[in-house]
Amino acid sequence: MHILFIAKEIDDEPHGILLISALLKKHGHRVSLVVASEQDPVQAALRLRPDVVGYSVYTGTQLYYLDVNRRIKAQIPVMSIFGGPHPTFFPEMIEQEGVDGVCVGEGEYATLELLNALEARQPYTGIRNWLFKVDGRVVRNPLRPLLTSAELDALPFADRQLLYDAHPASRDSHIRPFITGRGCPYNCSFCFNEAYSRLYRAAGHSVHMRRRSVGNVLAEIKDVASRYRLSFITFMDDTFILNPSWLREFGERYRLEVGLPFWCQVRANLVNEEVTALLRRSGCVSVSFGIEAGDDRLRNQILNRSMSRAEILDAAAVLRRNGIAFSTNNMLGLPTGSLAEDLETLALNVLCRPAYANVFLYQPYPKTALGEMALREGYMSGTFDDLSGSVSQNTLIRFERPGESRRVENLQKLFAVTVEFPWLLPLVKRAIALPPNPLFWAIYKGWKGFAMKRRIFPYHLSPREYVTAAWRYLRIRSQ
Repeated sequence: MHILFIAKEIDDEPHGILLISALLKKHGHRVSLVVASEQDPVQAALRLRPDVVGYSVYTGTQLYYLDVNRRIKAQIPVMSIFGGPHPTFFPEMIEQEGVDGVCVGEGEYATLELLNALEARQPYTGIRNWLFKVDGRVVRNPLRPLLTSAELDALPFADRQLLYDAHPASRDSHIRPFITGRGCPYNCSFCFNEAYSRLYRAAGHSVHMRRRSVGNVLAEIKDVASRYRLSFITFMDDTFILNPSWLREFGERYRLEVGLPFWCQVRANLVNEEVTALLRRSGCVSVSFGIEAGDDRLRNQILNRSMSRAEILDAAAVLRRNGIAFSTNNMLGLPTGSLAEDLETLALNVLCRPAYANVFLYQPYPKTALGEMALREGYMSGTFDDLSGSVSQNTLIRFERPGESRRVENLQKLFAVTVEFPWLLPLVKRAIALPPNPLFWAIYKGWKGFAMKRRIFPYHLSPREYVTAAWRYLRIRSQ
């Protein structure tokens, strides 16, 4: 069978698609990928004539993919399947015009089982994790258990070549992401993790953090390094330092077997001298952790972060003492919040002195505890269909004071540079009352590009590569 995956754009390597592709190819299926920024997906489908067309969808992109799918199915007979976060939490997507199948939860073996059945011309409507529409009737199947750590090790490595053939900019990069496990023990109200765990618990399945073995992770890194340029590694796990014994084994072996500089995500209340020293010895040069909000009420009661101001400041101090650069993650425009509280977030970042203060406009994603509260209690302007998929363009949260949403949107653009140069704050407080404008956007993108490249991901580029990378970065407006 031949499946064509379609991606709207590539901001990072789409590991879900790449893992499914590797497994399908291992079992003899043909896989193609089209990135809409590189070629027209409808024309590509007409040229390739796949048996199945697939889409990995997050909230904010669903209308785009539904439109592309309708246009493809109007011209060729093809089965269409949808997976990813949005269909997982909104399986009623199966009822949309042109949608033949929706995958809920993990998609590797569910997709393999589907393509095997289609190829063998066997019944497929009873495959777990799937909803199918057959003759206008929806068939719903139960969830299969989450993959165990051993089963994650058994998966073939992500099919990066699929991406690099379709998106040359990803192939040419010196920095490549890896994921060492799945799951998160925390239940932040803005995150899908709580809803995901609830989904599996309701089906009678256990939910826990699953980690690939150190040997398996290192084997993938060495395999990638043998085939592609690799100067810097990013570990995309939600919290890389959760398991101390895994981390100790990883640290020693990584230093000896790989030795490349890397970045990872940590959690402030887990950062201490021992963990930080271990990261540093392993080759970690930078990390990221979430502050999210400077106000204790917003951070702990609204966001459910269970993290004190002192823990955040202590983490920043420990990282600085050990010579590890760090960026912070923050959100503005939170439900029940205000511009004054967003300025408290800025002030706490000033005290932390990060290498870069990453900041987003809060997006009320559906099926998250906070997103549902925002809609239910009237803090949200519009509906979930109004989400753009961008975390830096506009807010859907209502504010009590007229014009406050514009000030918050402008503050998001000027936040990081103000953290770096706090003396700008009086000027920024006046400037955010202005209409949104290209200068604010240029300041945001320019400072982010400089700080992230020079401080957080410090690997060497030739002058030509630097200019090319900068041009590509500036063209991406969603982040």
